[in-house]
Formats: sequence, structure tokens, C-alpha cells
Amino acid sequence: MSRFLFWQRKKSRKYNPFLIQEGGILNEPIAEISRKRWVEETWVLSGEQTQKNVGEFIGITTSQRKIKIISLVIFLFLAILFLRNGYLQIWRGQDFRLLAEDNRLRLKPIIAERGIIYDRNFNPLVTNIPSFNLMLTPQDLSQNNNEERIKTLEKISSLSGLDVSILEEKLKNNKGYSFQSINLVENLNYEKAMSLIISGATIPGLNIEQVYTRLYLYAPNIEKTTSTSNMAQTTSTVDSLAHILGYTGKINKEELQIHSSYLLTDYVGKTGLEKQYETTLRGVYGQKATEVDAMGKEKNVVKISPPEVGKNLILSLDLDFQSKLEEITINYLKRFNKKKAVAILLDPNNGEILAFVNLPSFNNNLFVNGISEEDYKKLITDENSPLFSRGWSGLYPSGSTIKPLYASAALNEKVIDKNTVILSNGGIQIDRWFFPDWKAGGHGVTDVRKAIAESVNTFFYLIGGGYNNFTGLGLDRMISYLKKFNFGSTLGIDVPGEASGFIPSRQWKLDTKKEQWFIGDTYNLSIGQGDLLVTPLQIASLTATIANGGTIYQPHFVKASVDPSNNVTKEVTPVVLRNKIISDNYLKTIREGMRQTVTVGSARMLAGLTIPVAGKTGTAQWSKNADNHAWFTSFAPFDNPQVVLTVLVEEGGEGSAVAVPIAKDFFSWYEKNR
Repeated sequence: MSRFLFWQRKKSRKYNPFLIQEGGILNEPIAEISRKRWVEETWVLSGEQTQKNVGEFIGITTSQRKIKIISLVIFLFLAILFLRNGYLQIWRGQDFRLLAEDNRLRLKPIIAERGIIYDRNFNPLVTNIPSFNLMLTPQDLSQNNNEERIKTLEKISSLSGLDVSILEEKLKNNKGYSFQSINLVENLNYEKAMSLIISGATIPGLNIEQVYTRLYLYAPNIEKTTSTSNMAQTTSTVDSLAHILGYTGKINKEELQIHSSYLLTDYVGKTGLEKQYETTLRGVYGQKATEVDAMGKEKNVVKISPPEVGKNLILSLDLDFQSKLEEITINYLKRFNKKKAVAILLDPNNGEILAFVNLPSFNNNLFVNGISEEDYKKLITDENSPLFSRGWSGLYPSGSTIKPLYASAALNEKVIDKNTVILSNGGIQIDRWFFPDWKAGGHGVTDVRKAIAESVNTFFYLIGGGYNNFTGLGLDRMISYLKKFNFGSTLGIDVPGEASGFIPSRQWKLDTKKEQWFIGDTYNLSIGQGDLLVTPLQIASLTATIANGGTIYQPHFVKASVDPSNNVTKEVTPVVLRNKIISDNYLKTIREGMRQTVTVGSARMLAGLTIPVAGKTGTAQWSKNADNHAWFTSFAPFDNPQVVLTVLVEEGGEGSAVAVPIAKDFFSWYEKNR
């Protein structure tokens, strides 16, 4: 509100109402009033006084300190906006771009067919069967609306037959893989898959995916007609292939850590060749880029990168050999009421395995799609352990099959020569302990050939531990030669689970049994008894080394890998583990002794064959409460060895009575069909 101007009184203080007075407003100086006026009302002043009064006014209303604070706040606010924008667009831009793209574009893997496994004559042993899986992509489920999420799961439950709690458990277990699809129902047939595609068209994240299921063609209960380029025949079951081929199964979390590029839904080799050659058989997955709608349903295919089929394996196995050797072994097991046996047929000149029978066996098809609890319980509670690969994992006392090794070592170390003879009169006496021959009264005058042929214990007691003035190999040299022939270590067969065996020693006995090593321990070791443990594969390898003149080859099942057009991509060349361990002149004497085993010794049952066979029987004591293990290891033809056959019948009794007949029947068939 404006103030009224009053007439100024004269200096005489006499009031004159007709004069305009200047210099005062309500008795206050103008300078004082101007400090309290609005800026617009101060322009009546001029010159320096105007500038001075304006500055004083600003100093009162807005200080310099406030200006700086406001400016700083504005600057910080803009800086934060700038940095945040840079973080989102530059640092995280790629992530958000991919996230946005993933809502529209999906990269789906295209499963590659697993490679086929063939025998050496290109007979397929496995195949792949197309099937369908019901899949769920967790990302497409509602993440913010729990009620909507539950409704979706209930719809999925009604279609799949899986309880909502099971679906929730599957989602929880795969929480870290929300962008990957998870299996709900596997191995759907075509009609069921099409029905689910139609029924689930409006359910977010639900899809059908084509996959391939492994089928093992010669497992029990499989009877199929197989065709190759040069043959078509109806095949029967060959149970013993299960341990060799192994089986595939759903990948677990531990395997996902090993195979980081694999999918949650992948199948991997679990045992046998399937596991050993996983990367070769698997192939390379393709990729399909598709546009999807809000429910994750495919609307348009943007790009397809086709998969590469896995490479095929060509085995050294001969399906006819495998089938016949298994058939003969099973027949004799039934005849003698036995359940467990191993029969190995290999080529001594390169380490190729031609047949490998582990009995009892199992149906590996049971594991492919997830074995039932009932079936699995039957297998693991079976007292005969059908899942156990005896041939390369089982540990047994060698019995007399180890004697040719000690004989060759004694020749090589000049402990004996081929003409050295001893008198076997039933055994040897050391103080109060007697170490007998298996033949009452002994074998009479014995050289190294006869010692092998008739398995004369006394001869091997002497060349092993010595007696009176005769100096034997002694424990240390015996252990040395066992190791040279690869006992006590693995041979490197191309399947998982090979055992190394066990060689006892002084220190081991002292540490384990708290006893000193006695001469009797050396005698027991020299005839294959005591604590020495070997695998049937190691005995077959020993026999092959003697047959071929002193070379240890790495045994193997796979000859080559080939592409889908059967062009060789990798050929397996023989691997020599050790060469010329023993001079072939000495091994020739050992081979002659093994031939006499057949002509006049413990395997005379084979003498009538037209194919000349050489071998060594063995009977291994292992328990006071169970029968002995029956061994027979052999090679043929004698003059030009082409095959080694090693047979072990667990708790079979005498090797000459149980294991030798199996070899006889096989060699009889082999000489007509080889």
C-alpha cells in the first residue's frame, strides 16, 4: 500500500500547506526507506546511489553462499543423470539389448543326432529313435503375478499329468537356468505330441521338442532286422555288449560342471564306450533363431544353423565272435550251475579286442530314459553283480596263469636255461612248513617246458624263492618283472573303470598285516597264490605279449571314427606300451611249454583240434568257503598267433575242467568260421 506524502514543515517548524516539501517521508530519510522498498521503487534514485542500493538489496535477499550450494546441487543432479544414463546405455547396454531381444527373439538349440557304433564289419550295434519331449521355459511364466503363475502351472499339470508341486520342484532345481527349457514329459509318440501342441497353444512357455533316444539293438528283449550296405539279417540278443557299449542318461549337475556347454536336457554317456567317446559321438548342436509372441510361442523363423551329426565309431569287435563266445560261455555256466564269467578274445599283434564277454550282464536300454526304482533295485541287490565289468575291473588271484611270466623272467635273468631240470617229488619242506605240488608224489624230472605244461609247483617254488643251494629270482626281481609286464598298473583300455591290480611287497605286509615277509610268501607268489591280484584283461595281455614275441600293446575297442558318409576322420593306430621285455629266444621256449599244455599237459582236451592251440590253465584259491576260480588263457594258431583267448569262471573249480571246455568249443567254431 502506498504511503501519503506530507508537507514538510519549515525550519521555523511553521506548517505551510501550500508549499511542496522535499527531503523527507514521514520524518524518515529517503536512504533508509529505499532499503525497504521493492527494486522497481528504487529506480527513482540515480547514479552511484542506485548501484549501491541494488547491491545492498541483493546481499540481503540472496547470499553468494546460497548460490554456490544451489549450483552444486544442480551440477550433482545432472552428473548423476549423466552417469546413470552412461551406465545403462554403455556398460549394461548389451545386457539390456539382449534381454529385450530375448523377449522377441529366441535362440533354440537343434539337437544333433548321436553317432552310431558299429562292429568291425559295419553291423550297427546302436541306433537313434526320434521322439518328442514336453518342454517348459521358466522365463515365459509370469514373474510378478503369483496368482497368474499358479493358474498357468495348474493348466500345465492337467496336460502333463505332473502334480503342481512336482512342477514347482523342477523350476526350483533349475532356477539358475530360466532361459533354458526343462523337460516335463519325455519320449512322447507323434500323436501325443501333436495333441499337446494343440492343447497347450495358449499356455505360456509350453513347447514340444524333437529329440533322439538311444536304442541298443542287441540288448535283452530286442529282436530287430538290421540292414547294412552288404547284409540284411535278423539279429538276436547279445547281452554281453552292455558293459562294452555302456549307456546314455540324463546329465546331472556334476556332469554339467564338466560339460559347461551342455543343456539341462542333454543326455551324456554314463558308462562304457558311450562315456569314453562322449565328445566324438555327441556331434555339434545347430541353432534356430525364431520370433516369439508374449507367451513364448514361435511365430517366425529368422535363421537356422543346421546341426552336425556325431561321428560314428567302428569297433574292433566282431559281432559274430562276440555272439558265439557269449553263447558258448552261457551254455557252460548253465551246465556247471555257475553265474559269473569273463571271456576275452583279442589280436596279439595290435591289441584289438575282437570279443569281450562279461557275465552276467544287463539290459542297457533300461537306463536310457531313466530306470525305474524297481528295476534298479533288482540290479544292485543281485548277488551276482550284473552291472560289474569283471573283465577289466575285477581283481582275482592269478593262479598258475602267471607262471609263464616267472619262467620267462628266470630265463632272462639266467636263473635257469631251457635245459635246466629239477626233481619234483611232491613238494618242498621248509622247517615245519610243507609246500606241495598239486600232484601227489610230484611230477618227476622237470624242465621249464614241462613245468608250464603240467603246472609243476615245485619248479616255480625254486625259480621264485630258491631252495638250499639253488638261488631263485627273489621277491624284488619277481616284483620288477610283474611291473614290466604291466601288472600293478592299468593297460589303458578305452573304457572307464579299469583296475590296476595289486602286487604285494614286504613293506605292504608290514604296514597292513604287521608281519614280516617270509619265504613262504615268496613261494605262494611264485605260483600265483597269496595276495597277488590281477584282472582278466592283464592275463590276456600277458598271453598276447608271450605270443607276439615280447611287445605289450594297449588293448582297445575302437578301430576308427568316421563321419556320416563313413569317411575315416581318425584311425586308431596300435599303441606299444613296452617292447622286447624278454628276448624272443626265451619266449619261444615259453610258447613251446604252453603248446605242450595242450598236447600232453593240463589242457589235453584241445589236442584234437585242427587249429594248433597253446595255453596255460590255472586254479586260483581265494576263499576257504567258496570254490576256486577256474582260469584258462591261450593263443592260436601256435606257429602264427592271430588270437588270444582268456577265460575266467568265478568259483568254477578246476581250470582244466571248466574254463578249457569253453575255449575248446570256441576254437572248434573259430577254425571253421574265421
